[in-house]
This record gives sequence, structure tokens and C-alpha cells, in this order.
Amino acid sequence: MNAPAVPGTPAVPGPLTLSGPAAAPLAPVPALAPVPTTRPPANAWLPTAPCTPAACLGPPRGPAAVPRGVLRLAALAALLAAGSALSPFARWLPAAPVRRWCRWTVRAAGVRVRITGSAPSGGGLLLVADHVSWLDIPLLAAVRPARMLAKSEIRRWPVAGWLAERGGALFIDRDRLRTLPATVAVIAGQLRAGGAVAVFPEGSTWCGGARGRFRRAAFQAALDAGAAVQPVRVRYRDGGAAPGTAAAFIGEDSLFASVWRVVTARRLIAEVEVCPVIPPGRHPDRRSLALAARPPDPEVPVGRHTSPGER
Repeated sequence: MNAPAVPGTPAVPGPLTLSGPAAAPLAPVPALAPVPTTRPPANAWLPTAPCTPAACLGPPRGPAAVPRGVLRLAALAALLAAGSALSPFARWLPAAPVRRWCRWTVRAAGVRVRITGSAPSGGGLLLVADHVSWLDIPLLAAVRPARMLAKSEIRRWPVAGWLAERGGALFIDRDRLRTLPATVAVIAGQLRAGGAVAVFPEGSTWCGGARGRFRRAAFQAALDAGAAVQPVRVRYRDGGAAPGTAAAFIGEDSLFASVWRVVTARRLIAEVEVCPVIPPGRHPDRRSLALAARPPDPEVPVGRHTSPGER
């Protein structure tokens, strides 16, 4: 799932909305098919992940975690309110305070942030990252503020949808494949103008214990615009050495359930690794560019999409 944009990004033209007889013997009863754990996509080519709350997430926190969760929710709400108040002036804000606000937002939710490396501060840049949680959005903006590519359903989310529109999100209707070329063209236009666009090329959220392959379409925009690509690796740890799943927003999980799980967690850490930038012209096609932007991760194996398409 893609999440909303943050304040501090350049504005461009309006958002894109890429919407027998009784005596006959009885036949043997066939064996029941397994009940699917995820809702099938409306479009067979729509990328989905096999991750579900039942399979990937641990039990809910006990009553002792409630006071901690309430305090963190209050702090998070205060920072979001401050961001909302400043959003009309977002285009004039420098990048540094926006990056700090994004880190504070994640920290207010009780998550420690560790960022290694840095991204180019200017020029057209396509940021691409793993997609595990709604926390990915402020974390990626803490690397460099950018316009986020978000699914159109986010517009209907309370608070988050309003913030997404004010932050300049580029909305796409994922069920309408014929709008994909127009989306690629809009992203390329942003990059040519020297802006930054953030995309989660997996096309769906994964639990953090496994990850999906990068879909290729967004990389065509970087090729068309002659823009650099900035890979970013995001991991969450639940206080242990191995990557954890407490921050995941997956399957039929609700946004509130995911937020509550995060704010009641203990010792949750977000690690953001800014990988070496890929200069324009380094790769001849979107396939090789997508592969280069997805360096191997010995801690998190690549899984398989549950949809057949690979665009």
C-alpha cells in the first residue's frame, strides 16, 4: 500500500487519477478448496503480497501497553496538526525542516530512526524503496522530500487523505491499467522539472520478513526524463537483531490497527539505508534499472507476487 505525501514538496498541476430426478444417485462431494487468506485483486495484473496479519503479525499488546500507546498517539496527533497548519506554505519551506519534521513524526510514534547515507539534494530524482508500513512515507521524506505516488483509495482515508492531497500526492487508479502510460508521463514530467518523486515499486506492502520484486513501470519515467534513481532500503526491528513485523500494514489490516500496534510496541527501530545513487544513462532499459535498484539483502529474502503480471 502506498501512503500519503508529506508537506514540503513542490506543487505541480492537479493530481492524476490514473477509478435430475429425485431417484438419481448422489454425486460424491468434492473436497473443499482452501479459503484464501487475502482478498483477490480486482485486476489479475494488480500486484499483491502473500502477507496477512494472521500469518505474519504477533499477538496484540496487553493492557499495560495502553498508556504508552495513548501518549504516543497524542504526540503523533500534535505533530500532524502542526504539519497540517503549515501545509499551505509547504512549497516555500526548505528541505531541512521538512526532513526533521518527518523524523519527529516517526519518533513521536515511539520508533527510533537510524538513517545511513544521503541522497542528492537537488535535481530530478526517483526515490524507490521497500514498502512495509505507513511509516515508510515520512521515513522516505526524511531522506529527501518528494511527491509520493499513492493509490487513489488513500483520498478517502480520514486525515491521511487530506494530508496526501495537501502534500501533492500523485494519485493512481491501480485497477485501470490503461492509465499507466499517463502516470509514467506525469512522473517523467516531474523529474524533468528537477523535482523528486517517491515510489514503492513492489506495488503492495510486505511484512518485512520477506519482500517483493520491483515492478518496472516507474523506472521507465526515470529513463524518459534522464533522471537519477535513488534506491532506499527500509527495515524495521522489534528490539531484536532480526527484522521484525510489528510495523507492517498488510492484507486486511486496518490503518488504525496498524497505528495502534506501532504506538504500543516497545523498542521498535526503523533503519533507513540510502544506497548509492544510480546515475542517468547507466542502464539501457527499465528491466535492468529495476534490478539494479533492488540490491540483494541477506536478511530479507525476495518472495513472489501472487499476481502473474510483471510490468
